[in-house]
Amino acid sequence: MKNKTLATWMTFVGGPFGLHRFYLFGTSDRLGWLIFVPTVAGIYGVYRARTMGLDDPASWVLIPLLGFTMAACAINALVFGLMATEKWNQRFNPQAPVESASGQTNWFTVGGLAASLLVGTTVLMASLAYSFQHYFEYQVEEARLISQPVDVKKSVD
Repeated sequence: MKNKTLATWMTFVGGPFGLHRFYLFGTSDRLGWLIFVPTVAGIYGVYRARTMGLDDPASWVLIPLLGFTMAACAINALVFGLMATEKWNQRFNPQAPVESASGQTNWFTVGGLAASLLVGTTVLMASLAYSFQHYFEYQVEEARLISQPVDVKKSVD
Protein backbone atom coordinates (compact mmCIF):
# COMPACT_ATOMS: atom_id res chain seq x y z
CA MET A 1 0.00 0.00 0.00
CA LYS A 2 1.53 3.29 -1.13
CA ASN A 3 0.85 6.09 1.36
CA LYS A 4 0.11 9.54 -0.09
CA THR A 5 1.58 11.43 2.88
CA LEU A 6 4.81 9.44 2.77
CA ALA A 7 5.05 9.90 -1.00
CA THR A 8 4.53 13.66 -0.63
CA TRP A 9 7.31 13.98 1.94
CA MET A 10 9.64 11.64 0.03
CA THR A 11 9.12 13.70 -3.12
CA PHE A 12 9.85 16.93 -1.25
CA VAL A 13 12.87 15.71 0.75
CA GLY A 14 14.40 12.98 -1.40
CA GLY A 15 12.94 13.83 -4.79
CA PRO A 16 16.16 15.14 -6.34
CA PHE A 17 17.65 11.70 -5.68
CA GLY A 18 14.64 9.82 -7.06
CA LEU A 19 13.49 8.33 -3.76
CA HIS A 20 9.82 8.99 -4.45
CA ARG A 21 10.05 7.26 -7.83
CA PHE A 22 11.66 4.21 -6.23
CA TYR A 23 8.97 4.16 -3.54
CA LEU A 24 6.09 4.42 -6.01
CA PHE A 25 7.39 2.52 -9.04
CA GLY A 26 10.23 0.33 -7.75
CA THR A 27 13.97 0.42 -8.27
CA SER A 28 13.70 -0.43 -11.97
CA ASP A 29 12.14 2.99 -12.71
CA ARG A 30 14.39 4.73 -15.25
CA LEU A 31 13.24 8.25 -14.42
CA GLY A 32 14.15 7.65 -10.79
CA TRP A 33 17.72 6.94 -11.85
CA LEU A 34 17.81 9.83 -14.36
CA ILE A 35 16.71 12.42 -11.77
CA PHE A 36 19.96 11.70 -9.99
CA VAL A 37 22.04 13.07 -12.91
CA PRO A 38 21.06 16.79 -12.79
CA THR A 39 21.16 16.66 -9.00
CA VAL A 40 24.75 15.43 -8.94
CA ALA A 41 25.69 17.87 -11.72
CA GLY A 42 24.21 20.73 -9.69
CA ILE A 43 26.05 19.65 -6.55
CA TYR A 44 29.24 19.57 -8.60
CA GLY A 45 28.42 23.10 -9.82
CA VAL A 46 28.12 24.28 -6.21
CA TYR A 47 31.49 22.64 -5.48
CA ARG A 48 33.04 24.40 -8.49
CA ALA A 49 31.62 27.76 -7.44
CA ARG A 50 32.99 27.34 -3.93
CA THR A 51 36.45 26.29 -5.09
CA MET A 52 36.88 28.36 -8.28
CA GLY A 53 34.71 31.34 -7.45
CA LEU A 54 31.43 32.58 -8.82
CA ASP A 55 33.03 33.64 -12.11
CA ASP A 56 33.31 30.01 -13.24
CA PRO A 57 31.09 29.68 -16.35
CA ALA A 58 30.47 25.96 -15.81
CA SER A 59 28.92 26.63 -12.42
CA TRP A 60 26.53 29.11 -14.05
CA VAL A 61 25.00 26.20 -15.94
CA LEU A 62 25.34 23.45 -13.34
CA ILE A 63 23.96 25.18 -10.24
CA PRO A 64 20.56 25.99 -11.80
CA LEU A 65 20.21 22.31 -12.74
CA LEU A 66 20.06 21.49 -9.03
CA GLY A 67 17.62 24.32 -8.35
CA PHE A 68 15.28 23.42 -11.19
CA THR A 69 15.34 19.74 -10.21
CA MET A 70 14.47 20.63 -6.62
CA ALA A 71 11.67 22.93 -7.81
CA ALA A 72 10.28 20.24 -10.11
CA CYS A 73 10.27 17.77 -7.23
CA ALA A 74 8.45 20.28 -5.04
CA ILE A 75 5.81 20.69 -7.76
CA ASN A 76 5.53 16.92 -8.01
CA ALA A 77 5.04 16.75 -4.23
CA LEU A 78 2.18 19.22 -4.62
CA VAL A 79 0.62 17.04 -7.32
CA PHE A 80 0.84 13.94 -5.12
CA GLY A 81 -0.42 15.69 -2.00
CA LEU A 82 -3.38 17.32 -3.74
CA MET A 83 -4.43 14.17 -5.61
CA ALA A 84 -7.92 12.96 -4.72
CA THR A 85 -8.13 9.86 -2.53
CA GLU A 86 -9.97 7.85 -5.18
CA LYS A 87 -7.50 8.79 -7.90
CA TRP A 88 -4.50 8.03 -5.62
CA ASN A 89 -5.81 4.59 -4.74
CA GLN A 90 -6.72 3.81 -8.35
CA ARG A 91 -3.25 4.75 -9.55
CA PHE A 92 -0.97 3.50 -6.77
CA ASN A 93 -3.13 1.04 -4.79
CA PRO A 94 -5.34 -0.67 -7.37
CA GLN A 95 -5.92 -3.69 -5.11
CA ALA A 96 -7.19 -1.53 -2.21
CA PRO A 97 -10.71 -0.13 -1.80
CA VAL A 98 -11.28 3.28 -3.39
CA GLU A 99 -11.58 5.03 0.01
CA SER A 100 -8.55 3.31 1.56
CA ALA A 101 -6.81 5.28 4.33
CA SER A 102 -3.45 5.20 2.54
CA GLY A 103 -4.71 7.70 -0.05
CA GLN A 104 -6.37 10.11 2.35
CA THR A 105 -5.08 13.56 3.14
CA ASN A 106 -4.18 14.41 6.75
CA TRP A 107 -2.35 17.23 8.54
CA PHE A 108 1.06 15.71 7.81
CA THR A 109 0.19 15.80 4.12
CA VAL A 110 -0.82 19.45 4.43
CA GLY A 111 2.50 20.15 6.21
CA GLY A 112 4.35 18.52 3.32
CA LEU A 113 2.38 20.61 0.85
CA ALA A 114 3.16 23.84 2.71
CA ALA A 115 6.86 22.99 2.97
CA SER A 116 7.01 22.03 -0.72
CA LEU A 117 5.31 25.24 -1.75
CA LEU A 118 7.59 27.40 0.39
CA VAL A 119 10.90 25.75 -0.43
CA GLY A 120 10.06 24.98 -4.07
CA THR A 121 9.11 28.58 -4.80
CA THR A 122 12.20 29.91 -3.05
CA VAL A 123 14.54 27.55 -4.88
CA LEU A 124 12.93 28.27 -8.24
CA MET A 125 13.17 32.04 -7.81
CA ALA A 126 16.76 31.80 -6.55
CA SER A 127 17.74 29.62 -9.52
CA LEU A 128 16.17 32.04 -11.98
CA ALA A 129 17.81 35.04 -10.32
CA TYR A 130 21.21 33.31 -10.28
CA SER A 131 20.91 32.32 -13.95
CA PHE A 132 19.77 35.73 -15.16
CA GLN A 133 22.31 37.62 -13.07
CA HIS A 134 25.23 35.69 -14.52
CA TYR A 135 23.80 35.82 -18.03
CA PHE A 136 23.43 39.59 -17.93
CA GLU A 137 26.86 40.07 -16.34
CA TYR A 138 28.31 38.04 -19.21
CA GLN A 139 26.40 40.14 -21.75
CA VAL A 140 27.62 43.40 -20.18
CA GLU A 141 31.22 42.19 -20.25
CA GLU A 142 30.93 41.16 -23.90
CA ALA A 143 29.38 44.52 -24.78
CA ARG A 144 32.22 46.28 -22.98
CA LEU A 145 34.77 44.33 -25.05
CA ILE A 146 32.99 45.15 -28.29
CA SER A 147 32.63 48.85 -27.52
CA GLN A 148 36.27 49.46 -26.65
CA PRO A 149 37.89 51.90 -29.10
CA VAL A 150 40.24 50.31 -31.58
CA ASP A 151 43.68 51.88 -31.91
CA VAL A 152 44.03 52.77 -35.61
CA LYS A 153 47.84 52.61 -35.56
CA LYS A 154 47.86 49.07 -34.20
CA SER A 155 45.25 47.81 -36.64
CA VAL A 156 47.22 49.13 -39.66
CA ASP A 157 50.41 47.36 -38.56
